[in-house]
Parts: sequence; C-alpha cells; structure tokens
Amino acid sequence: MDQYEIISGSTHGLSDTGDFIDSLDRLVASLPNDWRSLFKSERELIVTRAPGRLDVMGGIADYSGSLVLQLPIQAAVHVALQRNESRRLRIASLPDASGSHARLFEMELSEIRQFRDYESARTRFAADFESHWAAYVAGALLVLSLERNCVFEDGISILIKSAVPEGKGVSSSAALEVASMQGLAAAYETKICARELALLCQQAENLVVGAPCGVMDQMTASCGEANHLLELLCQPADLQGVVAFPEELEVWGLDSGIRHSISGSDYRTVRTAAFMGYRIIADRAGLEVRPAESPGHLQIDDPKWKGYLANFTLEEFETQYATILPAQMSGAEFLKVYGGITDGVTEVDPGRDYPVLAATRHPVYENARVRSFAEILRGGQAVDHARVLGDLMYQSHESYSQCGLGSDGTDRIVDLVRRSAGGDLYGAKITGGGSGGTVAILGRRGSDEIKMIAARYREETGYEPTVISGSSPGANTFGYLKLQA
Repeated sequence: MDQYEIISGSTHGLSDTGDFIDSLDRLVASLPNDWRSLFKSERELIVTRAPGRLDVMGGIADYSGSLVLQLPIQAAVHVALQRNESRRLRIASLPDASGSHARLFEMELSEIRQFRDYESARTRFAADFESHWAAYVAGALLVLSLERNCVFEDGISILIKSAVPEGKGVSSSAALEVASMQGLAAAYETKICARELALLCQQAENLVVGAPCGVMDQMTASCGEANHLLELLCQPADLQGVVAFPEELEVWGLDSGIRHSISGSDYRTVRTAAFMGYRIIADRAGLEVRPAESPGHLQIDDPKWKGYLANFTLEEFETQYATILPAQMSGAEFLKVYGGITDGVTEVDPGRDYPVLAATRHPVYENARVRSFAEILRGGQAVDHARVLGDLMYQSHESYSQCGLGSDGTDRIVDLVRRSAGGDLYGAKITGGGSGGTVAILGRRGSDEIKMIAARYREETGYEPTVISGSSPGANTFGYLKLQA
C-alpha cells in the first residue's frame, strides 16, 4: 500500500488532516474495484480542507445585506485531487458517519466544456437525482471555466471525505464547494484570493446547483479563523474582520434531527417575500424601476439604501413603510401590480402566498441585533453581558418563526435552553436557512448543561442529537498540501 508524505504545505496541527493523509490509500481501497485506481502513485496529490460553519447571528438576513457573525466549526471537508491523462472527471465521495454508501460520479470533461451557460448545466444535473450532489464539484469547474477562463483538458480525479453533517444547517455544501474549488485552483496554478473564491463558489451553488443561498457560508469556509467569529457585511461580501470569542464563553450546535435544505420551499419563499417587500417600498419611495434582462426581474436605482433592506433604520421602517406591507400576498397579485423583484436567483410564483411583512421586517431588525451583539463582543463586555447576548439570540429565533422558518424540533431545543435550571446557558437560536437543522446555543465554556439538554431532547423525541463543538481555520489559512506517494 502506498504511503504519502507532504512535500509542500502544512497540516497546521489539525489531527483530522493528519488522519486523512494517513488513511488515503485505505480510503481509496474501500471504493468499488474499478475505482481503486483513482490515483496514480507517480503523480502528486493536492489536498485541501474547508470547515462547516455555525451561524451565531445574521442567518437569512445575509441576502438582504445584513452584518453576520459566523463561527467556522471543527468539522471539515477534505478533498484530495489529482490530474491525469484520462480526460474524464471522476469524483468519489466517501461514506459519512451514518454508514451510507460511497457516491460515485464521472463524466467526460468535454461535456463540461460544451455547457455554454449555467442554465444548461443546472438542467443537466437537476434531471438526474442520483448525481445531483456532484453539481457542487462539477459546478466549480464550470464557474472557473466561464469566469476565470480556466481550461480543463486533462483528467481530474477527486476523493472527498466530509465530517460536516449534511442537512443539519451547518453548511456542508459550502465547505465542499470551497475545498473543491481551492483544490482545482491549486492543481491548475490559478491564483484566487479568499474573498473571490467564496464568491465564485456562491455562483456555483446559485447557478449550477440551483440553491438560492447568500454568501456568508462560502465566506466562512474560505476566510474564517479558528475561535473567532467572522464579521461579514453582506453587501455583497465586505469582510469586516474577525471578532475573538471570549475564553469564558462557548457556542455549541445541537442538531434537531429535522433535515434542513437551503433549496427547500420555505427558505425560498421567505427570501422571495423579502425582495417583494423591498419592491413595494421602492414604489412608495419613488425609486426608479427598470426591467432587467431576465423576465420577472427588475433593476432599481437606490442611492440611499443601495438595494439592501438591512440599510433601513428601525424607526424609518416602522414609521414609513411597515404599514404599507401586506402580511400575506399572493404571487399573482404581486406580479400584476409590481412586475417582479430584483433578486437574481429566485422568482415570484403566481400560485404561492408570501409572508411579505415578516420577511421584510426580519433583516431590518436582525442587522440591528447583530450589530449590538458584535459591539458587546468588541467592547470586552461579553461575559458580563452574556444574558444580553442570549436575549438577542432568542429575539432572532422568534423572528425566524414569524417568517415561517421554525420547526417543532428547533423550537423545543430553544425552549429547553430557556428553561434550563443550571444558569450556564444564556441563549439559543435556529441557524442558517431555518425550517429544521441545528440550533446555536451560547453558554459558559465547558458547561455540562449542553449534555443535559441533548439528553432531555433524546428522551422526548427518541432522536440522538449531535453536539457540534470546537472551531478550526478556513480554507485560506489552511492553504493546500502537495503529497507524494
């Protein structure tokens, strides 16, 4: 069996990376027979790593320009990549902790070169449910081809091992995209800065996968720093820096067992509703509205708010605009009156009802909450004001619920934290796109109360929740490794 040595780069002391390298040959040997020659021993390997993220504050307000605070978690995706002469893309994704089978995908690279636009690629992957997962990786090739003029003519073999749980709202997809694109850029000697890498990965998810995510997930996977909150102003991706998390406090994630999907109808509905609200406000404010190239989409000249709901003040929103927004509005009625929205990755469905007021109000208030949270952390007052931080998280969770993005499981976990008797837990909120997934919980570092909450949830539901803890650096800090057998 081959053993690999590092000839360039560093593991940064990350034990999961060391384990991945040590087990590479065994992992390849676990694949079906015709995949066990995935890598050639005479060629060097590129290894990259990107973590998932825990959404501490900001969440779905990212697409409305909010400030967000995101923690890169310990769990990460590792990608091993090698160029060869096959002229084929071969991707093997290893089983996760649930014991699922390895997922395998291959296609001629010439097929990717034949895609003239993102829509044709999205249609191709959407038509095959079994291989749709591969769009996250193949999409990275297409984006690099169309946006950076990269030419992929020789073959590419990719092995993926992810410790980031899927469907839990901790951004396994962004970690996969970032690790894959960083590996491709390294293998083809294409220099891409961390911010641009994140934006290109967002394009892959929006335009090839077809999921209307904001950019905070990819930015955290790319630019995050261990034990710090990434502070990102999503207009569209203005990195403000990082905020150190106090040693006395800790944030955990507790998995509800309810599968979350960024492409699910609830998230899409709320996102669309927020842009509907902005369009209605633009009409009242007298902003110039013009048709965009895509049918059903508009351009709005907005020098004051720059197109972002997060730039409204609370007073301005409540006194001037909240009263003109309907609580619910059908897509057909909206399109008849207003024509379309400015969001480039969602469309108004005439047959659907939208929670316009709640979805529009959420980013206005969430941005204010996130700024208060960040100011307390930067002011060195986090320990003394831990319950204030917790209250901000509770408010954020309630706002999610008003938008329709709650779930029985996540609501119950938040309620258990509220009622915890030990006094070590200060606040909790649903993370990411909502409608299931993981709850972020703030508490005293090392507290056993998180285990008690998990045990109580297991007793009530029969589901064994995963406790997500720890932090690790983003892909930019990690860089990439070159290995030689």
